[in-house]
Amino acid sequence: MAIGLAMGGMRPVAEVQFAGFLYPALDQILSHLGRWRHRSRGRVGLPVVVRAPYGGGVHTPEQHADSPEAILAHTPGVKVVIPSSPERAKGLLLSAIEDEDPVFFLEAIKLYRGARAEVPEGYYTLPLGKARVLREGKAATLIGYGGMVEVMLEAAEVAQREGVEVTVVDLETLVPLDEETLLEAVRATGRAIVVYEAMRTGGFGAEIAARIAEGAIDYLQAPVLRVAGYDAPYPPFSAIEHLYRPNARRVLAALRKALTY
Repeated sequence: MAIGLAMGGMRPVAEVQFAGFLYPALDQILSHLGRWRHRSRGRVGLPVVVRAPYGGGVHTPEQHADSPEAILAHTPGVKVVIPSSPERAKGLLLSAIEDEDPVFFLEAIKLYRGARAEVPEGYYTLPLGKARVLREGKAATLIGYGGMVEVMLEAAEVAQREGVEVTVVDLETLVPLDEETLLEAVRATGRAIVVYEAMRTGGFGAEIAARIAEGAIDYLQAPVLRVAGYDAPYPPFSAIEHLYRPNARRVLAALRKALTY
């Protein structure tokens, strides 16, 4: 329906209850949503925004807590945006609506129940495809997006109390990826730790690690490390959810490993 509305001149915003519920629509996503501009030789774009909450932290089981951003990022012709705070979400969402091509706008479900911030009134946009450096340090660079940003900042605070200053990068947009900011931050420290909620194998963190290897390998003093979900379905029991989802403790363990390599 959203594709048809966009072809008719509208700018639909489709909302999916959970990102894990996108799987039945993969045929329309992979075969049509991102291909119309190329299929029509540039004559027809589809300004569709698809909003969907992803990730865990609120006791949602199995596919309700999936993080399928890597699947969406591997879809030609679409953008993938993942904000980390309410005020950023508003500006990025309005930019996504203005965009002439499809945008998947994923929102960390844990932030629905925990994030609080002052959101400016009125209409404002924030640029897509631009990462943010939230804090700077010389020891290592923590890289993530969405719900993992608060985890990285928590780990950075603990590290600071131990005398270790780290850089924290919030990617915000996965496609197109801001390689310039990413690589500059990694080159400055020589160590990179990528943090994401999805399964470790095949996750978007592997793409980030590959970009770092291609553009900053001569600067690395340790292997690029990943802190991610485990290669198993998201646990159906809330009692063990905290063991699956990346946390500051796991990020700090990776940081210590990188620093002692």
